[in-house]
Parts: sequence; C-alpha cells; structure tokens
Amino acid sequence: MTVNEMIPAFEAILFAAGEPVEIDKFSDVFEIDNQTVEGIMDMLSDRLDKSGSAVKLVRLDFCYQLCTRKEYAENIRSVLDLRRKAPLSQAALEVLAVIAYNQPVTKAYVEQVRGVDCSGVVSTLVEKGLLEEKGRLELPGRPLLYGTTANFLRCFGLKSLDELPDVPSDETVEDANGQLKMLSAEVMDLAKNISDEVDGLAEDIKPEEA
Repeated sequence: MTVNEMIPAFEAILFAAGEPVEIDKFSDVFEIDNQTVEGIMDMLSDRLDKSGSAVKLVRLDFCYQLCTRKEYAENIRSVLDLRRKAPLSQAALEVLAVIAYNQPVTKAYVEQVRGVDCSGVVSTLVEKGLLEEKGRLELPGRPLLYGTTANFLRCFGLKSLDELPDVPSDETVEDANGQLKMLSAEVMDLAKNISDEVDGLAEDIKPEEA
C-alpha cells in the first residue's frame, strides 16, 4: 500500500474507532515505523485542514484521534440535545493541577499538598475521564496512584504532558520525600482560565462510530 493509499485508510480507522488509537497499532498493521506513521498523520491533518472539514486530527501523547472542531460545538449540542455540564469547581481544578504536575501520585499526597480531604474530588475527576488509576505504590496498604488521561490532554489542547506550562521558580521541593508546597497562584489562575475546556468534553465532541 502506498502512502497516498494509507492516508484515507488511516482516516477510516480513526473515524471507526471513535477514540484515541495508539501509533504502535498503525505501525504493526501497516508494517511501517512510528516516524512514517507520524508523517502520514501530518499529511492527513493537512488534508483535513485544507479541505475545510468539520473534523480535525489531534495528537494525544502516543495516540491520534479524530474530533469535531470546537466552532461546531453549539450546533452539535443543539441537534443531539446535549446539555452543557457544570464546570469544574476550584477544588477540582486544584487537585487536577497537583496531579498533572506530579503524577503518578496517591490521594494522600494530594491531600497533604492541599491540606484537606480529596476523596470526592478525585472520584469526580475519574468519572469525568480526566484522571485514571496508574497502579499502586509499594507501601503498606498499597495505595492507588493517579495520573491524567488522554481526555485530559485533549481538553487542554496538549499533545503531551511536556507542553504543560513550567511551574514558577518559587515552586520548590519541601522535603526529602519529594512533597511539594501548594501550587502557586499563577498555576491556579492557569487552571481557572482553561476550566471551560474541561467542561464535560463539550468543546471537542467525538464523531459517532461508523
């Protein structure tokens, strides 16, 4: 199969999947290396952009996904009768910021940073698909570790966690255990400003499965 034949094939696979697809899966099926997959994805993205398609290609760490463009969100919500969910609370944004910058971490770690119980907030973020379990810490009780998801990257418009804004220089390690001080006001402002982007994944709605 030639490159020109692979471009629409990749598009069909992503549309049918309706969720992020790992680069390695394309490499295995089409027997090409990851760099070639990324090059074909770039060409697919250019084709969608130049054609004026309502669908765009997004990179989510080591995955790709097709999503509708945000300018059509209101139309989609109206036709599909989708209700806009309540935005995340300030507490949820703070928990999300702590975990995003320090993952994988335990709930106890987040509670130590914030100074309050975070059980309900963490559960809410897991339900929204912004956090997920990343294993267990090898300590007594084997507490769960949490980290962000591909949905988190998509909602915040990030290709990978490397694109997160740098933590201000006054953010320092508190002790030898690696516990951090409370995230600075600048980081909290950042989280608040992009809260609409994590509004129930409303801005970028996945196309229906084929």
